[in-house]
Amino acid sequence: MPNQEYILIKGYKHIKYTVKKLSEKESLEKSEEFYHFLNSRRSVRKFSSKPFSKKIIENIIKSASTAPSGAHKQPWTFCVVSNAELKSKIRQAAEKEERESYESRMSERWKKDLEHIGTDANKPFLEDAPYLIIVFKKAYDLDRNGNKMNNYYVNESVGIACGILITAIHNAGLITLTHTPSPMNFLTKLLNRPSNERPFLLLPVGFAKEPVYVPDLQRKNLDEIAVFYE
Repeated sequence: MPNQEYILIKGYKHIKYTVKKLSEKESLEKSEEFYHFLNSRRSVRKFSSKPFSKKIIENIIKSASTAPSGAHKQPWTFCVVSNAELKSKIRQAAEKEERESYESRMSERWKKDLEHIGTDANKPFLEDAPYLIIVFKKAYDLDRNGNKMNNYYVNESVGIACGILITAIHNAGLITLTHTPSPMNFLTKLLNRPSNERPFLLLPVGFAKEPVYVPDLQRKNLDEIAVFYE
């Protein structure tokens, strides 16, 4: 923006930050509305194959990229897969890892804890959803000469970005669920990612298949998740 007000701090330009001022009543109303909006979000495993504009995905990813990050390094890459053949390969590889997990890696207690959710090793949503967003974290960056450049608080930064990503998906009227097949190294190979990137999270994105049902889950009450020191 031309003529934007700024100052120099230690030789670096800092622009004036402005935010819309709200009354306490407006702030309370908006905070309640936003809570109820997010409280309606659910992880859904039944996807319609109904297509939608790639521009929506682009806006969702741009929203996620507004997340704070250590030293503003922005240590993330969002890989978007819509190619049917590649989605099929991802599903096959993911289900292979999931079957091994259910058969030998997961404890009986873990599997028992998952029973009420209804999940298993079959992941049809990896092909049904029009888009898959695979988030990679950058353990470090590389300069033009291939030299390593440090990134900081990578897991924290990418985790915050993923939270905003999920919120942006919900805000667009779409559904998703968090999928983390373990290990996820197959994603690095299938998507031909460089050695400094590590798969962090896979999110199928699309519309819910109708009718769709989700587990009747209840979130913890405020007094179970927050402690106030007054």
